Amino acid sequence: MITKPNYALVVMLTIAATLGGLLFGYDTAVISGATDAITYNFVAPRHLAEAEANFLSGFAIGCALLGCVLGAAIAGPVSTRWGRRTGLLIAGVLFFVSSLGAGFPEFLFGAHGPDALPFFIFYRVMGGTAIGMASLLAPMYIAEIAPPSHRGLLVTFQQIAIVLGINLVYFVNYWVQSLGDHAFLMERGWRYMLASAAIPATLLIVFMMLVPETPRYLVLKDRDADALALLKRLGGGDPDATFNEIKATLVQHTRPLLSFGWLVLIVGVMLSVFQQLVGINAVLYFAPKMFQNMGASQNEAYFQSAWFVGVTNTLFTLVATFTVDRVGRKPLLIWGALIMAAAMLTLGTLFHTHAVSATVQAGAASTTTSSYVAIAAVVTYIAGFSFSWGPVTWVMLSEIFPNSIKGQAISIAVAAQWIANFVVSQTFPMMDGSSALNAAFNHGFAYWLYGVFAVLAGLFVMRFVPETKQRSLEAIESLWLAKAPAE
Repeated sequence: MITKPNYALVVMLTIAATLGGLLFGYDTAVISGATDAITYNFVAPRHLAEAEANFLSGFAIGCALLGCVLGAAIAGPVSTRWGRRTGLLIAGVLFFVSSLGAGFPEFLFGAHGPDALPFFIFYRVMGGTAIGMASLLAPMYIAEIAPPSHRGLLVTFQQIAIVLGINLVYFVNYWVQSLGDHAFLMERGWRYMLASAAIPATLLIVFMMLVPETPRYLVLKDRDADALALLKRLGGGDPDATFNEIKATLVQHTRPLLSFGWLVLIVGVMLSVFQQLVGINAVLYFAPKMFQNMGASQNEAYFQSAWFVGVTNTLFTLVATFTVDRVGRKPLLIWGALIMAAAMLTLGTLFHTHAVSATVQAGAASTTTSSYVAIAAVVTYIAGFSFSWGPVTWVMLSEIFPNSIKGQAISIAVAAQWIANFVVSQTFPMMDGSSALNAAFNHGFAYWLYGVFAVLAGLFVMRFVPETKQRSLEAIESLWLAKAPAE
């Protein structure tokens, strides 16, 4: 019997799961307020050569991404063995401990100054593990409780939560740095920024103790009666027919990874990798530094990060929410890639031609007219990413992999995403801080590189990525099965 979706229950469960996304965004962007302090406290006292200092600074800032790779790699097996909900609960605990530990790395181990760097890195890697787990498990949970007609909309809630987390932490960072002068930020302010993530982590822990597992996981564990009862509570379509479809796809609870051919795995991995190679996290992690390069003072740079990056990210993610199930996944990805390419190539050209420059006099920065053009390019880039590759990549990853290989495949795809993220975050400060590159390109090289990758991302989607809107997860599985080579 066809039933209407229980929107109240579905939305409530979606919001609970997206707390993982909120923490993902919060913990990803919180480091943007602490980059200079990390260098000041942990790197500068070592008096290293320029290349070594840039590398160590980049590693300390981006080391959480190594944990993200680990978290993504273990999240699939954890979700298969203990469940999607339990995995998110574990992530919440890791978030809580790592936030306090990164803010006060000396507390347990007693090391101070640059000697505390290994313990800071330990806690940031722990936090990264939580991010990696949440980045995989939250959209998986939502996709498995959502009706097909609204799955794209509901999975974009994950990206909305991510950008809300990013936006929230930009304002938290702006507020913290406004509590004192530059010395306060270098000595104490950065600690408060990092430790503040413990508050949303507590919310995730509480909510994950209250929500149920997903129907597909319950079937995977032979809890058929519980799965059918939950499907009836969720509504949307025929619960008995949906239950039978799930059972049919899980006749073999797990299948070899390449049972559906290489293409589905390549598509998932490349969507993940291109999402990072377009340079989004270079913008998110180093936004205040970028605006200071354009001529802003410290206070102005944090303010501009909060408003230009954070608010634009939030508003245009909402655009994706209302278009992904109407326009489709593929057109949004293609248009987003074109817009990002144009914006990054423009920004790189402005830097290269010295149209963007900062002049600082008596502690105040003056911003040229061309700097406003550069800011417009950044806003355009953020808008292009936020309605396309930001949310739509997560929608695609949550739905393209067949049930019987989902745990393995999505772990590989998301791990690849975090490896690419690490490469971008590690290489950006090296490129942006290189005297040789800056002499030749004046900070423009990295942005040109990201623009080229955006062009390649659009071409890849046009050629290889299928449209999945309005298809059930089981119908998408049939699509890949038809494309797989005959055994």
